[in-house]
Amino acid sequence: MSMIKNRFILCLILFLLCCAGVFAQVPGPNDWWYTLERGKQMFRQGDYGNALLAFEDARRQRRIMYERMERYLIDLLSLREVRRIGDSLDLVERYIGERHYADASDALAELYYRVPKASLHNSASAALTALSTLKDYPEAEYWIGETYLVEGELNLAQSQFRKALALRPIMENPGFVNELLYKIAAIYQTRQDYNEMESTLLLILNADSLWSGDQSQTGASPSVSFEKQSMTRTLESNGINRSLTLYRYHSPESEQAHRLLGFYYYTSGRYSRAQEHLMFAFLIQNTVIIEEVIRNQYDFSFNTLEELAVEINRYPLLTEYAEKNEYYKTAYYLGASLYGNGKTIPARELWNFLSTQDNAGEWQVRARSQIRSPHVERLVEMP
Repeated sequence: MSMIKNRFILCLILFLLCCAGVFAQVPGPNDWWYTLERGKQMFRQGDYGNALLAFEDARRQRRIMYERMERYLIDLLSLREVRRIGDSLDLVERYIGERHYADASDALAELYYRVPKASLHNSASAALTALSTLKDYPEAEYWIGETYLVEGELNLAQSQFRKALALRPIMENPGFVNELLYKIAAIYQTRQDYNEMESTLLLILNADSLWSGDQSQTGASPSVSFEKQSMTRTLESNGINRSLTLYRYHSPESEQAHRLLGFYYYTSGRYSRAQEHLMFAFLIQNTVIIEEVIRNQYDFSFNTLEELAVEINRYPLLTEYAEKNEYYKTAYYLGASLYGNGKTIPARELWNFLSTQDNAGEWQVRARSQIRSPHVERLVEMP
């Protein structure tokens, strides 16, 4: 009987310990990441005023937490015995463990969770510097900017996006940098400050290896330069269908930058540069579409844009993608830039394709007009 009683008590203790672990993980009102998520929920519900307050609270809470941890580490490193140890992080950690400095230990544990320990090169001073940088909260700065943007405060929104961008080394998602740059570029576009928009979009393309590798100032490799030139020659000499038969390029993160720059350069009469960017944008778009079709039909192979359009119209996901990424508009201005660059045959091929696509809407109408009477459009603003 006593054995059964002992087992019952043991099970009860284990149950309570498990419950304690679960409840300990429940976020509290002062957890900065929880406050940020609560702000996002308010933002999505249209409660922008309270969302802004939550984002600012999240920023403040994170700063307070890391300032406290920074103070723990400073106090520890200021001890006479620790100063004698020198800058060795390993030895400082050993001292912390032997003397049971829980606060300093927690501070280092949090630091290692956010920053790879190897990047500190066994330096206690580097650990302190890294911990100090974590006081900033780029995600909160971004969401504050989003709130200003939706309320029409473009100056404040842009300032916040740039503040978040400056904190890129501590972003939890490094790929978020491009989204910030697109947000900044969109504000410049709204203001019709196209020079700044251009500069911002080109920053995004710095990470596009096939594009940036061909810029003279970066010292392009011959193979990259040759591939890009081959793509251009194929498009100009053999047309879009042959080009898409030979080439694929999966770089969805740079597609919008190429597309917007292509529109901009066409508007400003730089047809050769417009052609290059729109060629890349259209190639990326079609690569994404073809890959998705193959996922549904493993034996699919590209032959013509007309055949591919049948597949686009068959799948709602691809129809949505084509609309969101201005697929038909991109095809139209690629043709227009080719025409402006003196390449009339591939331009007509693209317009002929658009003229058969009822889903192309305005771009079908304009393509038919170009077929009847080809001309270079004179645009004052970006299309």
